[in-house]
Amino acid sequence: MSRVQLALRVADLEASVAFYTKLFGVEPAKRRPGYANFAIADPPLKLVLLEGDPGRHTALDHLGVEVESREEVTAASRRLAGEGLATRAEENVTCCYAVQDKVWVRGPGGEPWEVYTVLADAPGETTPAAVSGGECCAPATRGA
Repeated sequence: MSRVQLALRVADLEASVAFYTKLFGVEPAKRRPGYANFAIADPPLKLVLLEGDPGRHTALDHLGVEVESREEVTAASRRLAGEGLATRAEENVTCCYAVQDKVWVRGPGGEPWEVYTVLADAPGETTPAAVSGGECCAPATRGA
């Protein structure tokens, strides 16, 4: 099963976790300092909350499509490149407290999209600074 991912940068992580728990009726699937994610079955959604700057409005960090296997990431990478999109692949990267394979593209407005699969949980190697600094999840400073 594939599902869309929405990653939001939020000013108040605890208030956001409480709100989305109520909205979707599920507890976070993973909590780490400055980070939470929800694996929502209905509608199929992976909601990622990244702690941002206090006092700032919630903002889109990045979008994604979570797939089940490396083969699906590779197939997506080939298909997207075949469509003429600039792609950037990453293999065995530790990001958002998980080891992942992924391919990045950017939409016409510059919005970063990833097609990714989670290979394993990474209990603590990703620091909150890396997550909230955009160096791990979104290719904001590296370009796709």
